[in-house]
Formats: sequence, C-alpha cells, structure tokens
Amino acid sequence: MLRVIGNSSAESIRRVSRLSNGAPVLIKGDVRDTAILDQVFDDNAIDAVIHLAGVKAVGESVKNPQKYYDINVSGSVCLFGAMQRHGVSNVVFSSSATVYGVPETSPLTEEMPTKPHNPYGQTKLMVEHILRDMTAANLGWRALLLRYFNPVGAHSSGEIGEDPHGIPDNLFPFIGMVATKRKPLLDVFGADYNTPDGTCIRDYIHVVDLARGHVKALDYLLSDRATDNSAKIVNLGTDQGSSVFQVIKAWEAACGFEIPFQVTNRRAGDVPAYYADSRRAKALLGWQAEHDLAQMCVDHWRWQTKNPDGYGK
Repeated sequence: MLRVIGNSSAESIRRVSRLSNGAPVLIKGDVRDTAILDQVFDDNAIDAVIHLAGVKAVGESVKNPQKYYDINVSGSVCLFGAMQRHGVSNVVFSSSATVYGVPETSPLTEEMPTKPHNPYGQTKLMVEHILRDMTAANLGWRALLLRYFNPVGAHSSGEIGEDPHGIPDNLFPFIGMVATKRKPLLDVFGADYNTPDGTCIRDYIHVVDLARGHVKALDYLLSDRATDNSAKIVNLGTDQGSSVFQVIKAWEAACGFEIPFQVTNRRAGDVPAYYADSRRAKALLGWQAEHDLAQMCVDHWRWQTKNPDGYGK
C-alpha cells in the first residue's frame, strides 16, 4: 500500500502515471537512510541523480534550524556517499535563490556574493560547497547547481499541483486556500518594504518551466557539451519580479473574485526583493521560462478548483 511520504502524496505518482508514457518507480524511504540508498543504487542502473530531497520553508527554518541542517545537509552527504560508492557522478542539485541573501541590486547573476539570510539558505549553500569540493577533487564528478527562484502554478491538466500539509508557508498555495474558502483571508507579511508598493517582490517561475529546466540540465550533464568536471551554477527564473499585491491582483483576474487579505507584521528571514538574471540558463542549457504570471495563476486556480482538498489526505 502506498502512503504519504514527507510533504508528498502517493496519489500524485498515480496521476503522473496517467499523464506520462510510463509509471514512475516509487521507493519509500528517507534520504538519510544509507541502507535504502545503497539498495536503490544496487537495484537500478542509474546514470545521474536529480537531488530535490529536502525541506524548504524559510520561516520554519528560522524557528527550527536543526531540522534543516539535519535533512538538507546530512541527507545530502548520505546521498552523495551512496553515489560515490556506486560510481554515479552526475548530479543536478535543487538549490535556491535564497543563497544570495539580501541583494544590493537586481537582477541577480550567478557571480553575485552569497550571504544567506536564514538557515534554509545556509543549508542550500552548504550543499553547493560540498558539490564544488566533490567536483574539484578529480573524482570525475559533474554537477549543475540550479538556483530556483519561486516555483508556482500547476500542470495545465489540473491533475497535479502543490498540496502542502498544514498551513502553507508560501504565497501561492495560501492564496489557493483562501480562494477555495479553506482559509478566511491571506496574511500579507509586511507592506513597508523598500519596494514600489511596499510588499516583497519575488521572481515567480511556473513549475512546468522548472521541470523542463531539469530535463535540460540532465541533457547537458549526459552530453558531450559537459566536457569538464565542475559544479556549474545556473539561475532558473523569469528575469522579472512581482510583488505580493501584484500576485493578488493576478489571482483575482484568474478566479474572477477578490482575494481577502490583511497586512500583518514582517516575517522573520524575508528579504525585500530579488529576481533572476537567467541568461546563463539560456546560453548553457538552451532554457528560458515561457509562462507568465497570469498563466501561473490560471493553472494554479484550475488545480485548486478541481482539487479543493488537494490529493485527499
């Protein structure tokens, strides 16, 4: 029997099977369990790894940093150890734009200083350092460190989308809960930032664009273009930012009614604004974002209306 794993749902795997040309193999386990990891590599012919296993809520990381260092950093060490033992040396790592900290200017390029502003960002940067050291040790490793900006939206079918447990820590799923009347109103965490309308600005990227970025990353690592053993950093974003108030308006256009909200105190660990310079992704991987904010909201609203209770826990 399939069961919920972490913040995921086995139902999402069943739906992916219906939408794709084959059923994904589901293995239940923990990235920190070396015995399970070794079994996975023993039982499967693996050429490369996409490492997305981790926890990712900024606010929670400030309140519970030990959890984040344990899962994100220790889990990565366990995974890379299993890869090393089984001769797998290609990895795409799910990093984050939070490693840049509080930027002095935008857009953010990959060469800009990294000064994480919260424990979540610190853990992502630590794993980046591990992979840089692994690729520099002449062990044959090649890595792409994908610094995501803010993934949102859902598959256009409305069959798969974000289904967080408990109260969401991210803007889009919370708005979705308000729009479907599961929450009375949206909390806007601060409207006194040094931005045009006072609310935080983020670079939102459609989850389908993000998925395609991973495919492009794998293609690159397994191609003749990846000629050196290195850890290359690549931003995945849309090259523009949207404020919280702009997102609310885009959501209202998508669903056809107002989203009630209240402005509350700033949230610990948040930074005023950041958005990507994604030119390296286009040059190196042949990738660029194709979906705009309006489409992100339309697709997320379609997911919410078809699945008001998520995957039905």
